[in-house]
Amino acid sequence: MTKNILEIENLSIKVNNSEKVLVDDVSIKIPESSIVGIVGESGAGKSLTMMQVMNLLPENLKSTYTSFKYDGKDFNPGDKLPISMIFQDTMSSLNPLRTVGFHLFEVIEKYRKNDIDRKKELAISMLDKVGISNPDLRLNQYPFELSGGMRQRVMIAMALITEPKLLIADEPTTALDVTIQKQILALIFKLQKEMGLTVVIVSHDLGVISALCDYVKVMYYGKVLEEASVEEIFSNPQHQYTKNLIALAKFETNVESIGVSKISNEWIEISPSHRVRK
Repeated sequence: MTKNILEIENLSIKVNNSEKVLVDDVSIKIPESSIVGIVGESGAGKSLTMMQVMNLLPENLKSTYTSFKYDGKDFNPGDKLPISMIFQDTMSSLNPLRTVGFHLFEVIEKYRKNDIDRKKELAISMLDKVGISNPDLRLNQYPFELSGGMRQRVMIAMALITEPKLLIADEPTTALDVTIQKQILALIFKLQKEMGLTVVIVSHDLGVISALCDYVKVMYYGKVLEEASVEEIFSNPQHQYTKNLIALAKFETNVESIGVSKISNEWIEISPSHRVRK
């Protein structure tokens, strides 16, 4: 039986002093050593769900849940856990006035206090691991001196230098050209295998999901509508919204509207690894 590294039951996220629900009763299980994709349009609640895992929700939002387990044990999202996140906007995530080295050293000083004496060695090693050439020279460069793909590699290095077991990648190929996108996806896949990571990919791009993931969860308006192995999602989609997403990804022109008018609270089990809302 597959062990789940992360389990969240009945997560809801609302706007403070409002009845507006952004994530509605979402339950997610992330199998250990797998790559799980969370896919859906903007506003589906994908990133918010993962921000809650990282305890990074904006102050104007509040969350409730019945269970939050990491590695089989009960935790609160605020507890320190070996989880890292790659954020989608490298230009706003990296301080333009600080060098690449500063960013990496800061992470080491905060999360690997026993290794501070060899922080430069660790930083160079990690930059090399993520495919950045001349890593010793890059330490002295600023983010604006790097290409978008290089900045994304720096973000990956910052996330991995904390030695996480679970890596969350939020739209990791946003604003990158197609060639660089493929390189970044190949890098994430390679590192996942080499380091024994569990990875969650948040994306609106089904091409990214199909290329990288073992399992897929489809979200729409704050709810998970369907979840299955990547093979089952693409070969046997059950929910109309999932079918519409796949049709649009294939550039089919007969899809008039991607959304759905009604979302059921009842689930149907298609197979042990595939379930869908009615």
